[in-house]
Amino acid sequence: MKFLKKFFKWTLISIAALVLLMYVFDYGYILRGIRVVYFTGHKTAFIDDFPYFESDTIKKGDNTDAWSNHKNYNTVAATSALEKSNQDWGTIAYVIIKNDSIWYEKYYDGFDEHSKTNSFSMAKSYVSGLLGKAIMDGHIKSLDQPLSDFYPEYSYAKTTVGDLASMASGLDWVEHYTSPFSVTARANYDDDLAETILNQKVVKTPGVAYEYLSGSTQLLGMVIEKATGKTLSNYLSESFWKPLGSSDNALWQLDDEDHRLAKAFCCIGSNAKDFARFGKLYKDFGKWNGQQILDSSFVAKSITPRFTASPEYGYGFWLYNYKGKDFFMMRGHLGQYVIVEPNDNVIIVRLGHRKSPDNNTHIFSNDISLYIEEGYKMLGHSLN
Repeated sequence: MKFLKKFFKWTLISIAALVLLMYVFDYGYILRGIRVVYFTGHKTAFIDDFPYFESDTIKKGDNTDAWSNHKNYNTVAATSALEKSNQDWGTIAYVIIKNDSIWYEKYYDGFDEHSKTNSFSMAKSYVSGLLGKAIMDGHIKSLDQPLSDFYPEYSYAKTTVGDLASMASGLDWVEHYTSPFSVTARANYDDDLAETILNQKVVKTPGVAYEYLSGSTQLLGMVIEKATGKTLSNYLSESFWKPLGSSDNALWQLDDEDHRLAKAFCCIGSNAKDFARFGKLYKDFGKWNGQQILDSSFVAKSITPRFTASPEYGYGFWLYNYKGKDFFMMRGHLGQYVIVEPNDNVIIVRLGHRKSPDNNTHIFSNDISLYIEEGYKMLGHSLN
């Protein structure tokens, strides 16, 4: 009995000492990550994690521009392959929009058309769009404006705001989603995100090659806030959320209650049909109901590869040539997608808990092609 008492005593002392050391050496964010993820029964960030973080509201306007239903609305059932994948991979929303009308929609697992789920990295597309809007509004000169104009601590580097948007920043950042010691984990769970980002150095020549780094978008978001004097949530609301007639308020996760810096690299909470609006805006080269919301040349550049060696990325958007068709997409962790084919006037939205198991084997995982293939079969369209 004495042995057990001593054992438990020293175990508690050891745990307390470990926790103290983690805070002393600025690893306290790991404890927050453990509490949010593992103590809720998850293994990674999850799509409905908003109650565990501070958030700003992205306000909708007084007028909702509701999607119309296609004349063939929900007249065709999901293919067996699509329905199986939706069940196996935890889909919570699958929507097909044809000719700007809802052609098919289905929701799962207790979620519905108004449920807010985490965009994860689809938020990067919005931040890139906000860069274009800030240029259009005169807050930022051009894609070539130096980062150092906003953060003089980067005066030694030649990184531009365009480099940040196109993932060519040269930052010393490791994009790792499983290690608790990675800067990506720190950015998601730490209480002072600006400090984390501004500790990142430019160690490679910027503007010469694509390298996907969440820190690039976070730094871009901070630049936009400095340039406009507005929070990202407010600027997104006035620039896109209200003009596009979104049906619901959205949320943007913040680092903590004191600093209130938006996680620009991720974490907008909204629903499938409101996410789809941004895909439609880019499909129509920045126009919405006849009004030029975003500069068309900026949109065209955004959905065109910047680097020949990396045809999969433009400025904030993924680019996928599949069976002769050119898709662009917003894309997030665990399989959050807004997939657009402008020539066919098709938008496919999928939100859910998991991706296909091959998600780390190549640039575009098999779930993406499946959502396209099966959606096109339902539409009666052919893929080459």
